[in-house]
Amino acid sequence: MNIVDRMYLDTYREIRDEGISDEGQEVRPRWSDGTPAHTKALFGRVHRYDLSRGFPILSLRRIAWKTALDEILWIWQKKSNRVADLGSRIWDAWANYEDEEGYATIGKAYGYQLGREIEFPEGRMDQVDRVLYLLKEDPGSRRIVTNIFNHDDLGEMGLQPCAYGTNISVKDGKLNMVLIQRSGDFLTAAGPGSFNVVQYALLMHMFAHVSGLEVGELLHVVTDLHVYDRHFDVIDRMIDHSKDSGEKELPKLKIKRRVEDFYDFKVEDFELEGYETSYSTGRIEVAE
Repeated sequence: MNIVDRMYLDTYREIRDEGISDEGQEVRPRWSDGTPAHTKALFGRVHRYDLSRGFPILSLRRIAWKTALDEILWIWQKKSNRVADLGSRIWDAWANYEDEEGYATIGKAYGYQLGREIEFPEGRMDQVDRVLYLLKEDPGSRRIVTNIFNHDDLGEMGLQPCAYGTNISVKDGKLNMVLIQRSGDFLTAAGPGSFNVVQYALLMHMFAHVSGLEVGELLHVVTDLHVYDRHFDVIDRMIDHSKDSGEKELPKLKIKRRVEDFYDFKVEDFELEGYETSYSTGRIEVAE
């Protein structure tokens, strides 16, 4: 196991043994058969990853890291809300809107918010361009912040943003990031080394690469970190399958060519060296 696997197991056991259940309460999420999707949850969990030590990805099960990369490019690079612009089908359930050209979208969420032009003190630009501008022109700034939880548009979003805020801090030539998440599905997205962590570690590498910086620490803050009732058995089977053969190193992320412009990155530019895992959970039922 690697250090991220151990963080995952420790946090899972804490949720299982000490988490607060919402059984008996009215909940919004439903399983595909209409049954309420209940959870056990912890309040306010923080996980810290030093990216200079390796890439923080779970090896207890296979994480579809290229799918995670495709989605983060869809949101941060393409700034799109059209599901046709995404390589996977993971947003289809929330594509309840159409744009002026008739394309199915997730409404005014995620990429739409990052692509909105705003009148900043530095000039009129969108949030991603402002991050890139400040990393080049004022990397010591303590105001490299993004926020996509726009209250004015919440009623027109297919899903209100879960991971909604970032704050970048450059110290000693290293790019560090805080990722703020209001709610996190432990198994599919927000557990240590899982989908969301992989995505924002990739984003950090991209921002650092085009800004001439090294990667530092990712601090992941989740307000409500939960396991759904139908996911406990899935995680238990995954743990039963794992064999602890001692400490393993984290894999290394390789960017295969020099990229000068953030908007030129492609999925095929990335390689994860030393990522080994033989276990797959198969299709995981997702509460909607």
